[in-house]
Parts: sequence; C-alpha cells; structure tokens
Amino acid sequence: MNILVTGGAGFIGSHIVDALVLQGHQVSIIDDLSGGFERNVNTSANLYKMDICDPRVDQLWKEQQFEVMYHLAAQMDVRKSVANPVYDANINVLGFLSLLEAGRKNGLKKVIFSSTGGAIYGEPDEVPQTEKHVNRPDSPYGITKLIGEHYLRFYGNTYGLQWIALRYANVYGPRQNAHGEAGVVAIFTERLLRNEQCLINGDGLQTRDFVYVKDVVDANLKALLYDKNGIFNVGTGIETNMITLFRHLRSLTGSNQEEKHAEAKPGEQKRSVIGTSLIEESLVWNRKYDLKVGLAETVGWFKSRMNS
Repeated sequence: MNILVTGGAGFIGSHIVDALVLQGHQVSIIDDLSGGFERNVNTSANLYKMDICDPRVDQLWKEQQFEVMYHLAAQMDVRKSVANPVYDANINVLGFLSLLEAGRKNGLKKVIFSSTGGAIYGEPDEVPQTEKHVNRPDSPYGITKLIGEHYLRFYGNTYGLQWIALRYANVYGPRQNAHGEAGVVAIFTERLLRNEQCLINGDGLQTRDFVYVKDVVDANLKALLYDKNGIFNVGTGIETNMITLFRHLRSLTGSNQEEKHAEAKPGEQKRSVIGTSLIEESLVWNRKYDLKVGLAETVGWFKSRMNS
C-alpha cells in the first residue's frame, strides 16, 4: 500500500516506518525534524522535510495519492501545551485537520491516529481505565487529542473514511529523545549512564503504565488489517511507580546514584494505567514485552549510542 507516516522520523514513528517497509509497503514520511532525526529514517522511505501545517502538503497529496495515513506528528509536551495552548492547537488540531482535508480530496482511505490514554482520561475513577472511562483531559494536549478523535468520527460518518485511534500509555524504548519528548525512561537512562543525578518528583509513588515501543508497533500493524472503526487502548494494565522505575534503571545501568526527590509538579497525575481487553479481543493484539525486558533493551540501545 501507499502509506504516509507523519512524524516518521521521531521515536515511535520511525519504528512504525521500519515495520511497514519490512512488510513491503511504499512508505513516505512528513517530518519537520523538530523532534525527530534524519538518522532514524529508513533508507527505503521517502522523507519530505516539512511541517504538517505547510500549504505544500496539499500538492504533495495530489502527487502521491496516499491510501493510508499513520498520524504521529504532534506537539506532545503536556507542559508546553499548558504554557502555549494556541500553538498546541495549531499543530494538533488545525495541522491534523489540514491533513484530513488534503487526504479526503486525494484518495485517502484510512487513518491510524496516535492518541493518548492518560492525558485523555485524567485521574482515574477506577483502574485500569478502559475505553468506556469518562474522558476528562486536564491539559490542552489531552484536549487536542480528544478533538482529533472527534474529527475522525466526523470524517468516518460523513465521508466513509476508515479510522482507528490508538490511545497509548507511556511508551518507551530505543530512539526516545531524552531532551525533546521528556520521556522519564529516556531521561533517567541517559543520566544514570553518565552517572548523573536523577530527580524523582514528589514522593515517587505516582504510577504510570509503561508499554514498550515494539508492542506499540505491533498494535499499529494490527490496526492496518482491522476493517472497522474504533478506539483502542495500547498499554499493559500494570502500574509502576517512579521509585520502582528508578531502581530498575539504576540496576541495569550499573549506576551508584542515590535516590533523590524534588518537589512534586503541580497538577501531575497521581495514577495512570489503562486496560487492554478490547484491543486484545478485537485486533488479536497481546503485548510481548514485560518491563524488565523492555528496559534492558532500551538501556542497551542508549549504551551503544553513547559509545559510538
């Protein structure tokens, strides 16, 4: 198939591109390299260096006639979205809407949308949070992702566009940017390998659902084959607190850094863990990596990158 991956030079997007190329698809990437890197780009994919809000996107779609779009390009920093919600909405709402319009006019058949679990659901009423949990986003970032899902539903109902929204838990793994994407696994790993101090916010008992990037890629591949529309969580259903995460990574890196705590971040979510029974039943997806295995592979990648 002729597939467009927005944000395909980034952490998750580049892994999806690799998997699609391996399956024999014709893959193109739109990425302005603000959060991704050219070194991540598969040599068999076509890279178009542009912002998703660029007017040239219309012409590109007319020329290429993409059938499927994996949409990962986004302003994904929750704190930046709070500081500048207009900028956040310009990219995550208007940029996405421009892509949908260009695709609608030029042969787009299906969209696989990278959404968010924790940031859409907010603080849980019950755990794990399923797709039926009330949507209560506490940040502009979470709001824009929910808006994106509503636009997909509109395009599906009005124009017959097939769509799937995948609500990710906290994704981690090789190629995660410790500086641009603010992933705690990447930040802690890089600091510990340099034997630098890590700071755990607050008491460290806040929990997250950490899902390995290879399992996320598998969910995206299963979504391509699914012939219905829907919203699916992609996570593990397991809560891990920040102290436990730090201790795992300290052991794997061989660091001797002590456990240090900083002031709690205002408004930080206390618990986040999402249920995956719907995607397991509907897409026949099951995670293959537990946290210790995924962290070991991630630390190994960071080690090799730092030594190269």
